[in-house]
Amino acid sequence: MPPNPTVQSSELSLASVPAFWPMAMAASLLEQGSELYAKNLKFVEEEIKIHEELRPKLATPNRVRLDLRTMVLRDYGTPGGSIPVLVDAPHAGHTAMIADYHKGQSLIETLLGNGIKHVALTDWKSATDDMKDLEIDNYLAEVVVAIDDLGGRVNLVGLCQGGWVAAMIAARFPDKVNSLVLAGAPIDTDAGNGPIKRMVHDSQMSFYEDLVGLGGGLMKGKFMLQGWKNMHPEQHYFTDQVDLYEHIDDQNYLSKEETFESWYENPIDLPGRWYLQVIKQLFKENRLTKGEFIGLGRKLDLHDIICPTYLLGGATDDITTPEQVLDAAKYIGTPKDKIEHKTVPGGHIGLFMGARTLKEHWPGIAQWIAAQ
Repeated sequence: MPPNPTVQSSELSLASVPAFWPMAMAASLLEQGSELYAKNLKFVEEEIKIHEELRPKLATPNRVRLDLRTMVLRDYGTPGGSIPVLVDAPHAGHTAMIADYHKGQSLIETLLGNGIKHVALTDWKSATDDMKDLEIDNYLAEVVVAIDDLGGRVNLVGLCQGGWVAAMIAARFPDKVNSLVLAGAPIDTDAGNGPIKRMVHDSQMSFYEDLVGLGGGLMKGKFMLQGWKNMHPEQHYFTDQVDLYEHIDDQNYLSKEETFESWYENPIDLPGRWYLQVIKQLFKENRLTKGEFIGLGRKLDLHDIICPTYLLGGATDDITTPEQVLDAAKYIGTPKDKIEHKTVPGGHIGLFMGARTLKEHWPGIAQWIAAQ
């Protein structure tokens, strides 16, 4: 019997309707067997959960000490009796969960377990439309408020972008900082030859201004997330998906993946004016190490940093190359015998929440802080 042209035409018309495609996919999977169908369905559900439903959550019990415009200051441990540690979390598009990632894998937990009684954390807020014109000074001022509320003197730990903020505070108010730890912090932004340095110097300011314009005056976290992923496209757009699919029935793997993705896939927005200041004055012009950056009404001189200082870099860090943090020793006024510096295995994120680094290196740093 010859083919029925009416049936063929109907099937072709139906197959051309986009809404029909998922049903056609499901029918095909059912033909391959219910077990494969169930695995694929679970993979799709997990992808939706990771990208749409998960939200970052701090791992260690804490108390809200201050609720400021730019941040929530969180208290851990037992206040009083010793100079507290203030952890200045990165303000670069991701939440402070990077400092308090997971039970058994948390910088905050590590500090508390190695001689530190009281830790506070800057939990930076996502910028809203009314915050688009905030500047670096606004953030510096609220860090000062946090320090004063903690008693006026702290051991300051600056992570990544929080590191140059910490360095600015230590230079502007030396009496407020008892010791300083800079981890993966871009202080000398001209040092090394990392991709961030190359990108910033090769791009016109108009590129960043256009991104802020697209965000309505904000630097949208989703724009930055896309940029970070594009630094390692094969990893984020192919390998991660394959790994998830292959481990879709491994609950331990899924738990770890969900914890990481709840942080990574939920970036925060930044004030556009603040962001453009950072790009131009710190990364393009390197004003901080040149003594030309004006913070809270005064030129900042890194030589005014005189407290004991610990510099920590990641050997394979391609966000902040080791030289950018370790070269701070050339500029600060701390006596050389009061400067510790170490390069540890691993990349950028691993400096703050890598299990190996937290186990092998941060306990010693915590003990160094407690001894100051």
